[in-house]
Formats: sequence, C-alpha cells, structure tokens
Amino acid sequence: MLDQDARRNAFDFTSHFREDLYACLTRRGDTLFELVDALLCGNGPVTSPVDLTLLAEHRRGHGALYDALNCGRIDAAGLRRALAVLPQPKAADDRLVLAVDVTNWLRPDAPCSPERLFCHVYGRSGRSSDQFIPGWPYSFVAALESGRTSWCQVLDAVRLGPDDDIAEVTAAQVRRVVADLIDGGQWEPGDPDVLVVFDAGYDAPRLAYLLAGLPVEVLGRMRTDRVMRRPAPTLKEYAAAYPQGGRPPKHGKEFRFAKPDTWGEPDAATVQVTDRYGTAHAMAWDRIHPRLTTRSAWIDHTGELPVIEGTLIRLQVDHLPGGQDPLPVWLWSSKTGMSSGDVDLRWQAFLRRFDLEHTFRMIKQTLGWTRPKLRSPEAADRWTWLVIAAHTQLRLTREAAADLRRPWEKPIEPARLSPARVRRGFRNLRPHLHCPARAPKPSTPGPGKPGGSKNRHPATRHDVGKTTSRPETIAERNRLKAHKG
Repeated sequence: MLDQDARRNAFDFTSHFREDLYACLTRRGDTLFELVDALLCGNGPVTSPVDLTLLAEHRRGHGALYDALNCGRIDAAGLRRALAVLPQPKAADDRLVLAVDVTNWLRPDAPCSPERLFCHVYGRSGRSSDQFIPGWPYSFVAALESGRTSWCQVLDAVRLGPDDDIAEVTAAQVRRVVADLIDGGQWEPGDPDVLVVFDAGYDAPRLAYLLAGLPVEVLGRMRTDRVMRRPAPTLKEYAAAYPQGGRPPKHGKEFRFAKPDTWGEPDAATVQVTDRYGTAHAMAWDRIHPRLTTRSAWIDHTGELPVIEGTLIRLQVDHLPGGQDPLPVWLWSSKTGMSSGDVDLRWQAFLRRFDLEHTFRMIKQTLGWTRPKLRSPEAADRWTWLVIAAHTQLRLTREAAADLRRPWEKPIEPARLSPARVRRGFRNLRPHLHCPARAPKPSTPGPGKPGGSKNRHPATRHDVGKTTSRPETIAERNRLKAHKG
C-alpha cells in the first residue's frame, strides 16, 4: 500500500463514484451494481457473465443477471456526467487531451441479433488481408495521460448504426463530452483548448468545422496521398504577380504530400531525440487547408464552401520499436500560428493516442467486454457501460493497490501498475469502499419451461445491415430524389 493520504483520496473518489453509479442504475440496479463488483473481483479474465454469479461479490443468481442485462436500465447521460466530474488526466502543458476511436464487438454467429454491421478488421485468424466481419462498432472517447502508460479515462461510448454519418456522430459525441467536462469544472475560460486526437479514418478538417464554437483543437492523421492547398495570396501579392488584374484566387498553390518539390520551406522545424524512435524530425507548414467541393459530405452545404485552415505537420523518425522501416506521419491541426514547442506537443500527443489501444485490449481480454452472447444491442449497451464503470474504478483505486505480482513477473512501482495488476488486489480494497447495493430477498425459483415442450416463438433472424450509401454528387442526389418522388 502507499501512504495513507493517497489511499484515503483513492477511497473517497471511488466511493463517491460508486454512489453516482448506483444512482444511474434506475432498474435492476442492485444486480447491475453487484455485476460490476464481480467484474472487478474475478481471479482471472472474464470468459462468461454467468461465471461471475459464482463469486461471493454477486449475491444473486444467474437468472437475475440475465434479467438485469436484458431488462435493466442505465441512465447513460447521468453516468457520463459522473465520469466527467472525476479527476481527469492532463497532458504536459496541463491541458485535456481526448482520443476518439472505433473498436468492434464482433458477432459473426449471431443471426438473431439486430443492427449488426460489417466491421473492418485486420488480419483476423492469422490472415494478412483485411476482412469484414458482422458485429457492433462502438465509438469511444477517452482522456489521455502524459507519458507512456496503459491508463486512460473512458468518458463515453456510442454504438454506431447503419444510417449514422461517422463525422456527425463523432462530432455530437465530442460536443457532449466537452460540455460535460466544462459543466464538471474540468475546463474554465483561459485554460488551453481541449485537444481532440483522431486517427487517419476521420476527416479532421470537417470535424474541426462541425466542432466550431467549442474550446477544442482537432488533431488528426492524414493519408500520405493527400493534396491540400496553401493560403491564398494577399491582394498586394496577387496584384504584383498578375498586373493585368482578374478575380483573386480563393486557394493558393497545391501542397502534395508525395511531392517534396511542392512543400517549400517549413514555417517551423524541430529535432527531438527519443528513446523508442531515435531522432524525430518534425516540419510544420502554417495555414494549409483542403480544397472543398460540393461532393460527398459537403453535398448538402448551403452557401459558399468554407476555407478550413490549419497547421500541417510531417513527422519522420529513425526507427520503430519493432524494427520496421518507418514511414512519415502527416498530421493536421486546426490551430494556426504554431511555434516549434507547439509542434512537438502535437505529435507527442498523437503518439499518446495509441494508449487507447491498450484500454481496448484490456477491456476485451481481461474484463470480457466482447465475451457475452447477448442478443439485443440494448443489452450490449448496458454491458458496455458496466465495463466502463469497472475500468474507471480500477483507475481511481490504483494509488491504493498493492503489487500482487506473479513469481515470474518483475516488480513495478505502485504508481506504474497496469489495470490488470490493479484488478488482482481489488477484492482487498472493496471492503474499504461504499457499497450501496441492497441484500437480495429470499425467493423460490419458478418451475420454468416444461421439459420436452417446443419453442413456439422462434427468434427473428436479421440480415447484416450495410452502411447507408450517400450520393457523391448533386446530379446523383437529384436522381435519387426524382426516383423516390
């Protein structure tokens, strides 16, 4: 154990969160709360929810567990607010850094489960090619810590549907999380903008446009084949270049990522020596923006298309930890006028985004997020929030946990324990925490289904849904409207 002050603070924060969690379990709350405790007190990875009913922390039967998952109710909005008021990790410059990513709950053998989509996975079952497996995709938002760690604070999770526009759903999710953080006192006027980090699967300029009006800065990875534009020349520069006159251009010259002769001199350049990647060279160009057209996502935009300027960063390192040859990484930030220190902070924050992958692996392999064979997506949403609540309690109690290591494991400082190693000792910490769940009432199980009777209400089978295709051009949109009319 650590010193008494650290233990006391950890127990206080965790007990208050457990009270808020219990208040958000508005139906079958006692069973759902004890299910979270059973998740935390298991001796090994969770392989099935029904096995959790055999633990002493879960005082109810397996029938109550499935009834709670299928018919319970969780106030997701209240739980989001309870997560937002907790002590949040901060980056090196004392700013909030949020990471957004999608991970899949694969359900290829569940034809009776509705609202499944084809999820993109990499190299499953030892194959090197990409595959599309039926499942439920979930979008997670988490607050990142500074430095190399496997911890982060999950703040929200949303299941994506076939009709959802990824950018619009993500923007609404981030807007809701940032509003909860502001209401919870995590951000005040005068603080640095909240940095939101995305991977290459997101359209960073469009997200910056959708999140306008919030104190956020969007940082996203760009594909290496992109073509963007430099800022438009000033009227004086244009008059000197074209004395015959004409309409001033809206965009500057092309900036092709694959053609160095179009880059020009960077506005900022830094060199950093790292332990894992060797020497890191970063170059930044200010006021780089995409040239938007009335196609695809901007097809319904009314008025003149915006010019979304930002800072383009190119990062090149000597080597990767696995020994592979590194490729350059292109990043785009919605902030302009960066200094060399600001550029280093951005690419270092992007590297911290991969800490969210450790959280995905932990909740899947240790907490068993994708293990239950639940039929309805609503039950999957309830189980997802219970797993998030369990992971949050591990983060809150890590300052009070002892290192119960295996004989073959190396000792680790208490502050550097991984979530799985904190979970080993949670059963010893639980007696010091508040437990609002009530004791179960004695009851007699019903007779159940008579033996040999046939099922007269077979479950409905659902086809795997496909993501709704949207028109790419105005002509295609008009043809679809005429066909429907």
